Amino acid sequence: MSTPIKISPSSLREGRWYEYVVRFVLGGAATVFTGLVSTWYGASIGGLFLALPAIFCASATLIEKHEIRRMREAGLDGTRRGRHAAALDAAGAALGALGMLAFAGLFSLLVQQSVAGAFAGASLAWLAVSVAAWFARRKARLSRSSPARAKSRPAIKRSRPF
Repeated sequence: MSTPIKISPSSLREGRWYEYVVRFVLGGAATVFTGLVSTWYGASIGGLFLALPAIFCASATLIEKHEIRRMREAGLDGTRRGRHAAALDAAGAALGALGMLAFAGLFSLLVQQSVAGAFAGASLAWLAVSVAAWFARRKARLSRSSPARAKSRPAIKRSRPF
């Protein structure tokens, strides 16, 4: 049975004020960089950088740091769990990037007809591709873990009648 996705606002209280400043500054720097690329090379090239998860680098390191701190407070090392949590966040960002690619592609195809319609359609495409990618990744992970479980169980020899 899988764990349901839930929102946990209590996680916001775990952060320190300077961690939010780091996220804000890195996100702003990524946005400025994207604007400069658009100015120098045009909107077509600059648009490629719009899918850049502006705060991903900061959030991945902060997620790792928070998990390590939480585990150390419980008397454990927490390094492995922190890296695992950051890796899961990276996987989610990659799946979201696939959704953004679908958004950009559909929006560029539909924007000439209607900006509002293009935005609505592209948003639905983003949602559908991101959710489908999440389910595909989940299914792939489950199918990969099944052979490992089978190897850990003792083999049962069964006689077959001829």
